[in-house]
Amino acid sequence: MAAKTPLEVAQYTAYTGMKKAQNPVSSVLILSFLAGAFIALGFLLDIRVIASAPAEWGSLVNLIGAAVFPVGLILVLIGGGELLTGNMMAVPLATIARKLSTGNMLKNLTLVTIGNFLGALFVAYAFGHVLGLTAEGAYLTKVVDMAGHKLDDSFLQAFISGIGCNWLVALAVWLSYASDTMSGKVLGIWFPTMAFVAIGFQHVVANMFLIPAAIFEGHYSWGQYIMNFIPVWLGNLTGGALFVAVAYWMVYLRKHEPEVKPEVAMAVAQPVETEARPMWSKQA
Repeated sequence: MAAKTPLEVAQYTAYTGMKKAQNPVSSVLILSFLAGAFIALGFLLDIRVIASAPAEWGSLVNLIGAAVFPVGLILVLIGGGELLTGNMMAVPLATIARKLSTGNMLKNLTLVTIGNFLGALFVAYAFGHVLGLTAEGAYLTKVVDMAGHKLDDSFLQAFISGIGCNWLVALAVWLSYASDTMSGKVLGIWFPTMAFVAIGFQHVVANMFLIPAAIFEGHYSWGQYIMNFIPVWLGNLTGGALFVAVAYWMVYLRKHEPEVKPEVAMAVAQPVETEARPMWSKQA
């Protein structure tokens, strides 16, 4: 089967969210560190590609940067990692489907937030600051400019931007779960992720790299970053949990899950263990 039906994706995602929250703390922290680093590397690639582009190119520059950024999410979903924005969809869905307690959901989101931050911060400091990839010239100018635009948003604007971002990112994860082939997963990930970057929505993990990278070079403050982090985190949670998890639960799982025979549900869930053991913990 090349692709799952929407009902099967909903069942698969709920099962995956349950498994994510059951992983050992050490595994969650390692995988979330990797995911934070992968997203930061995708953003670093974006900056290195577009920083010196001519101003005459206009919005085409944003499209080029957006087209390379998805490398980070591809590494997370196929290579392995625990990404906060993906977990903000899958783990709440498992909770709504009564496969997981609210306490375990909050614990998972907290641990993944910490791990993602450490991974993104590592890339910002080691590669951006120490190696100098975002520390001077056009690259520093681009980092400071991009970070400034993120910080300029009001609390409400950052919150709403966070909703738009994770509506698309969670759908990228959803589409990757729908495919049983690597090429299908890449295509499913690529276009929604490219769309959120090109639009300019705020992604909490991407900001964990961008804004600290500017701070390490003497621009802005940690206080300003925290006031951006809070609304974007909440907006991303709302986008993933409400606009994807709750919406699809209401359509596909609220009424239909009791009608699905146990052997059918197991058949849908089985690829989680065969294709990706232990990929329930690796997918964003």
